[in-house]
Amino acid sequence: MNVQQILSFFIFTVLVALITWWKLRKSDTRSQQGYFLAGRSLKAPVIAASLMLTNLSTEQLVGLGGQAWQSGMSVMAWEVISAIPLIFLALIFLPKYLQRGIATIPDFIEERYDKTTRLIVDGCFLIATGICFLPIVLYSGALALNSLFHVGESFGISQGAAIWFMVTLLGLSGICYAVIGGLRAIAIADVIYGIGLVIGGLMIPILGLMAMGDGSFLQGVQQLTSVHSERLNSIGGSHDPVPLGAALTGLILVNTFYWCTNQGIVQRTLASKSLAEGQKGALLTAVLKMLDPLILVLPGVIAFHLFPQLPKADMAYPALVNKVLPLPLVGFFGAVLFGAIMSAFNGFLNSACTLFSYGIYSRVINQQAEPEKLVSVGRRFGLVVAVVSVIIAPWIASAPEGLYSWMKQLNGIYNVPLVTIVIMGFFFPRIPPVAAKAALLFGIVSYIIVHYLVSFELHFLYVLFFTFSINVLLMLLIGWLKPLAQPFKFRDAFAVDMQPWRPVKIASLGVLTAMIGVYSGLAQFGGYPTRWLSILSYFCAAGVVLYLFINSYRQRQKTRLDCLEQREDKL
Repeated sequence: MNVQQILSFFIFTVLVALITWWKLRKSDTRSQQGYFLAGRSLKAPVIAASLMLTNLSTEQLVGLGGQAWQSGMSVMAWEVISAIPLIFLALIFLPKYLQRGIATIPDFIEERYDKTTRLIVDGCFLIATGICFLPIVLYSGALALNSLFHVGESFGISQGAAIWFMVTLLGLSGICYAVIGGLRAIAIADVIYGIGLVIGGLMIPILGLMAMGDGSFLQGVQQLTSVHSERLNSIGGSHDPVPLGAALTGLILVNTFYWCTNQGIVQRTLASKSLAEGQKGALLTAVLKMLDPLILVLPGVIAFHLFPQLPKADMAYPALVNKVLPLPLVGFFGAVLFGAIMSAFNGFLNSACTLFSYGIYSRVINQQAEPEKLVSVGRRFGLVVAVVSVIIAPWIASAPEGLYSWMKQLNGIYNVPLVTIVIMGFFFPRIPPVAAKAALLFGIVSYIIVHYLVSFELHFLYVLFFTFSINVLLMLLIGWLKPLAQPFKFRDAFAVDMQPWRPVKIASLGVLTAMIGVYSGLAQFGGYPTRWLSILSYFCAAGVVLYLFINSYRQRQKTRLDCLEQREDKL
């Protein structure tokens, strides 16, 4: 750690804080709408940037990099397959959420089923956020920043003490953003940090390839594609972390939970200015996810070539950054990583505040609470959750099977049962509340038994898919035996403009073909004859982009002519 690193880190970090304060100084952060939902004012670019940075944090940089070091590019399925659930979000989930004007996913659960089911879901979200997700974000962030700045060596303390120190520092910083500023502060900072993360994230594999080629980028690419080229194969085999069958079954369900029903993610789209802006934001996020293999996964493959004998897989990304990043850029990249950590931590902490205030406090503890009281209680609860996360985070160092895989397996306890009851609530209006409770209980208990207590040689994503299938049948059976007397109906709350984005279906098709192109292009390294499929997919995606560009131009021209006609009428 030197003066250059410290200065560049603090200059960029303070700059982001000042811009965020300037943009936020006249914003409403005292009311429920202002604090929890940014006043329902977010537009597509801000939504996409905030979604990406909340998703793209150090638990992925470190965790996915480690998995790629072990198994190659096939682990990119975690990211690229997200395009499918994001299409679901734009076409199915978001229109229903915004139509009801809900602030949280449990709000919908209560409307569709009952208060008890809602409280169960609230509890699952809060436990998972405080005990699982936030500690992992803090630990992976501390691991990355400690490796980048050599905190332990600089202060003459042990690595364990350095991790504790960094976790505490990150937790305190997150409290300042999320608990004080609310969702709008998070979203504004995300846009700035997002630009830096894309630049810095792409810089690492480029510099890594140059290191592989002894200073030549092209020679590095040649070595990557010729030596152990099979590690670039996008199709996972039966012994890989994400086999192809699991990617097309359980993984789609896990990602549907994450992008369509996870409060920490969906809250960005619930704050949309309109349905059209939310749909554009979701699909723009899906497009940006196509960059994730370069930013998150490829560095792990490069690290395998440079460091084949690492003591622990999760050290792959920090080791690569330490080797290839020029000293003057260490502070800037550290600031960008800090922003990514803060975004994920803040976003889910704000969601935990929202869930507790809207759900548990206002329905169980104080049903007569004023809006200002709910905001105040939410802030205090966020402080408690942050402290708990800081305490738990350092103990994650002993996580088996790699950080990222362990996190996903642990989340499997509750994520698929929750997404099941939301989907069934959408499409089967006569299913009663008891069916949702039965599905939650069966899904959670069966997954714990099959995955943790009984020794089965079955990938956890297949277990989740089978759990989902049985849960669907269970809910249908209960709905048939004891249907609701009156079917549930979606009623418009008139919270936002519900006019959809006109080319949303065509844009969704473009996203899907782009995803297929990314997969088929890399599948060739596994010996699959997919060259023409990738060419056709990219051609279709390019056609959709051209159509959207022409459509946007025509819309702007039409708006301009309408404005001219209105002026002429006034004259």
